[in-house]
Amino acid sequence: MGEVGARVKRHREFIIDFAGRAVVIFSVVTAVLTTGTDISSEWAAVVALACLFAVHVSVASRSAELYALGPEAAVARGTALGMLGGAAVVALLNGPSLGADRLVLCALLVWLLVGLWEAAFERWWAPKRRVLVVGTTPVAAELVRSLSDSPNTRFEAIGVVDDGSGGELGWSVPVLGTVDDLPAIIAEEQPALVVVALERNRPTAFGYLLESAEAGFRVVEAAQFFEHAFGRVPVGEVTRAWFMSVLHLYQRSYSRAAKRVFDVVLALAILVVTLPLLPLLALGVRSSRGPLIIRQVRVGENGRFFTMLKFRTMRADAEEPGQALWAREEDPRVTTVGRFMRRFRLDEIPQLWNVLRGEMAIVGPRPERPEFMEFLEHRVPFWTRRHLVKPGITGWAQLRRGYTADAQGSMDKLSYDLWYLRHRSILVDVVICVQTIGVLLNGTTFEPTQPVDPDAEATPEATTWPAQAVASGSTRNP
Repeated sequence: MGEVGARVKRHREFIIDFAGRAVVIFSVVTAVLTTGTDISSEWAAVVALACLFAVHVSVASRSAELYALGPEAAVARGTALGMLGGAAVVALLNGPSLGADRLVLCALLVWLLVGLWEAAFERWWAPKRRVLVVGTTPVAAELVRSLSDSPNTRFEAIGVVDDGSGGELGWSVPVLGTVDDLPAIIAEEQPALVVVALERNRPTAFGYLLESAEAGFRVVEAAQFFEHAFGRVPVGEVTRAWFMSVLHLYQRSYSRAAKRVFDVVLALAILVVTLPLLPLLALGVRSSRGPLIIRQVRVGENGRFFTMLKFRTMRADAEEPGQALWAREEDPRVTTVGRFMRRFRLDEIPQLWNVLRGEMAIVGPRPERPEFMEFLEHRVPFWTRRHLVKPGITGWAQLRRGYTADAQGSMDKLSYDLWYLRHRSILVDVVICVQTIGVLLNGTTFEPTQPVDPDAEATPEATTWPAQAVASGSTRNP
């Protein structure tokens, strides 16, 4: 497809997406604001136009974190701003009172229906964006493999450019030429995005990319592409200098005060909602021998130990004294009631007390047991950097990675924790909480399981770990 044809196709896609968005917004806003009221369709159109403009700008200018969170996050931000803006315009023009209840209903319906439209459009109608990978390095191989393993992503690798590093991809991805062939490759393939994953010939490659700039592609480094497309940071590409980006002058701040207010308000709200369940959960736990509440030492912010609380879900003899044991999927030590509680995360309700005490957050990396830290530190680079923020009851890694069973799985979860460390904000926390609700309603578990040393022989038995000299508290019931 030539350059003109590609542009025509992009314009057609934009028109279809924008038209669908406009139909949904105008239909919802007009129906909600005018039905049973004296508000005219003209005033409703003012609110709809403001909402359409705000949603369009929010979706079109999605940052890396908003793209990774999905279209519903950008739609939510745009809907909120649009509704507030539209109501303000109507008030400034001395228009009728719109009513807070109707505006909230409008916002919820617009967010739901436009979010569904955007998700459906991106998944079924919008063509995948063509990605040219410049480099045959290990990170280039991981990138192409990740695209191949993620059928729902909007990107597809159309080929790689050999940088002379001698890397082997190991699957059928076309090698389109060398760095010296870049101008011809770009003219022929018309990529939408060029991902730079080079170890050598960088100045030469950048020179060729500048020569071909009129083709209209975008350029991004491999690590940034992972953040944008997959919501994770490849641990193999992380250096100590990377962590300086968290402290960068232009990094948007997420103050401890704002985070604390969010945590306390949400923890209190969840406690109020779940209060009627507590007597039933207590009776269920007491149906088997053992304590009601388990106190377990975990590693918190800045490496400080704290005692995490949870309802007991395992047999009283789940661990031998002095031995810490990783939990496993379908763990036979879990009681019948405990399995139900774990499925819907009800055993973690007592951790809201840890949140109110300031030891945990609602959203953050999952706190680890100190007995396992030596194993993870030796096998997972930068593992302890997770402790730069408070651990959370839920988190980005728990949602995206789910169960892990080895050091590689723990490294994958760390890549999502690092993404959260860099992109955390109120909006990110809200979206993670909303997605967690969906996981809980489905009864899906996402707690990490036993990591297995890849150099050791597989064993059906859970690995035990000698308890270290840690703060007081029980290490039972993983």
